[in-house]
Amino acid sequence: MLHHMNGSKIKDVKELSEIVPSLKNSGKKIVQCHGVFDLLHPGHIRHLEAAKREGDVLFVTITKDVHVVKGPGRPVFNERLRAESVAALECVDFVALSDSPTAVECIKELKPHVYVKGKDYSAEKDDLTGKIRDEEDAVKSVGGKVHFTDEITFSSTKLLNTHFDVYPEEAKNFLKEFREKYSSRDIINRLQDLKKTRVLVIGDTIIDEYHYCTPLGKSPKEFLIPAKYLYEEAFAGGILAVANHIGGFCDNVELVTCLGMQNSYEQFISEHLKPNIKAKFFYRPDTTTPVKRRFVDHALLTKMFQVCFLGSNGLPEPVSQDVCNYLKSTIGDYDLVVVGDYGHGFLGPDIIRILCGRSRFLAVNVQANSANMGFNLITKYPRADYVCLDEIEIRLATHDNSGQLENLLVAITQRLDCHRAVVTRGHMGSLVYADDSGFFSVPVFSREAVDRIGAGDAYFAITSPCVAAQFHPDLVGFLGNAAGALKIRIVGNRSSVEPVPLFKYITTLLK
Repeated sequence: MLHHMNGSKIKDVKELSEIVPSLKNSGKKIVQCHGVFDLLHPGHIRHLEAAKREGDVLFVTITKDVHVVKGPGRPVFNERLRAESVAALECVDFVALSDSPTAVECIKELKPHVYVKGKDYSAEKDDLTGKIRDEEDAVKSVGGKVHFTDEITFSSTKLLNTHFDVYPEEAKNFLKEFREKYSSRDIINRLQDLKKTRVLVIGDTIIDEYHYCTPLGKSPKEFLIPAKYLYEEAFAGGILAVANHIGGFCDNVELVTCLGMQNSYEQFISEHLKPNIKAKFFYRPDTTTPVKRRFVDHALLTKMFQVCFLGSNGLPEPVSQDVCNYLKSTIGDYDLVVVGDYGHGFLGPDIIRILCGRSRFLAVNVQANSANMGFNLITKYPRADYVCLDEIEIRLATHDNSGQLENLLVAITQRLDCHRAVVTRGHMGSLVYADDSGFFSVPVFSREAVDRIGAGDAYFAITSPCVAAQFHPDLVGFLGNAAGALKIRIVGNRSSVEPVPLFKYITTLLK
């Protein structure tokens, strides 16, 4: 219970459910509203007053912070303040915080006679999540009805975007111009059209392990920091993560990768791939499937130490030949080939030759990491249609540590006869280049990072089908940065960047 003048109005959902029978027995008609209410405004007040007129007792359930999926930085006001603000309204009788991401469970608990939504929810075609239909079904299941108010509407998101410092200054300026060119509905429609794209994803499998520890302090006898082991979890990383990101947006995805027979992790991998991803595994007998074991401070998610199980470089010739033969027979079936080259020995010259020679549209990301620094460069690919690199990777590829990125991008695209390229720059955003329209600098939309592992993979995965579908470069950069902003709030590859959260974030950004 909150200690506040309106605290008596604020209950648990369970507490409210216990008083429902007595209210109904006394002839009271119960009305329920549900929402985030991040910034209480006149539209909310009129909506709630109109809802109260539909019955005798008004319950308002509010989404808890953890379930608000409007992107980084939201909600601006925490659940305690949001509940107190709504409870301060005279027309509201009771307020409860919902432990579920939708109103469905609250509806089933509270069994309202009338469930009230605003008129902007009345068009089912505008529902990005499909949850409004679920709410309507839940209301009908408890014998209630749905009512849509017809009051004046405002957008909390738009008000927050305009009058609060929700975004960094450079992002605010970028979004102001971008909103004049694009609507969220147009962008979402274009992303939904990607479902038809047939995608082949190929590259190195990596199993990412996080071993969570608590540092114990410096050893008095050695120059090391001991840590107490707590627990661990494993993620499908590398090309597996790229495939899972793409699999949310494209229905037909095939994954081609190589596993080590000494410890393949095949069952784990199969359990952690989206069901619409068809996997073709090749096996090398001389090594294990690559594993990157990170020891992580449990409290801060700071990486303290890493051990890599990588095996030998270079694919055995018989395995390489099997991969080449398979690609020759299947690569023509796909609209887009996405290559994630982490430099761990799978993608050799013969395979690269087929990828570059036979792909209809080839998107390539060649990564520099501690195991291959300076030896795994984009220049080992003779051609590509889309290249996505970070700043270190493009500087290594061009042997230029200080030149302007614009010049380096042009040099790489000319060398690879590539028409689209991106340089991701971490907290500085991304630079997108197209040879027919020039350069577009896109700032980051959020600096709230939980874990930066895999942000580049998410950017590359989400933008590759967009570039293949000829999205304009500024839209590519916008979507890549939005995907990156969502990804850095996910620990490891615990989950992918999914369509609905991305759609909601796009809507939030463009209000």
